[in-house]
Amino acid sequence: MKSNIVKSIRITLVLTVILCVIYPVAISLAGKLSKGHGDGETILVNGKMVGYANEGQSFTQPKYFWGRPSAVGYNAAGSAGSNKGPSNPDYLKEVSNRIDTLLKYHPYLKRSEIPAEMVTASGSGLDPDISPTAAKIQIERVAKVRSLDVKAVTALVDQHTESPLLGLFGPAKVNVLKLNVALDELKK
Repeated sequence: MKSNIVKSIRITLVLTVILCVIYPVAISLAGKLSKGHGDGETILVNGKMVGYANEGQSFTQPKYFWGRPSAVGYNAAGSAGSNKGPSNPDYLKEVSNRIDTLLKYHPYLKRSEIPAEMVTASGSGLDPDISPTAAKIQIERVAKVRSLDVKAVTALVDQHTESPLLGLFGPAKVNVLKLNVALDELKK
């Protein structure tokens, strides 16, 4: 029995050093070597920070591309989904209202052409990306409001479409904040 207690203490000490010292130091070093040096990838415009690349923001003006809806109002302190099931009447009303808003600003779309991500919140409520399809359905509206050529806006979306990691992992995506910053620069 005494040998089991000694073994347990040794294992506890070894795991404490690994999990409480070595692992946190390794993660901290990895963060310092990443973009933003562990503080997040900030997006700057004229030297002023306008947001973080990996945190969704609310864009509601017609002149900007819109991201996914957020169940938490894009509040990073309260990151979460809505917890409402797909048959919940309140949830269905929210989704229906989002569809109506999209159709109001995109009269050229059919209800069936709206990507689900444009009317349903992400699990975190902070998703910064949309699919290339969700970006492309908005091109006509953005180009019209800004009096820009549709081809120029399409090219901008194509430039900001990120391929899956190594061509295999994850979907293609468009970062909404980066796209909108580039859109503002295109106007100049």
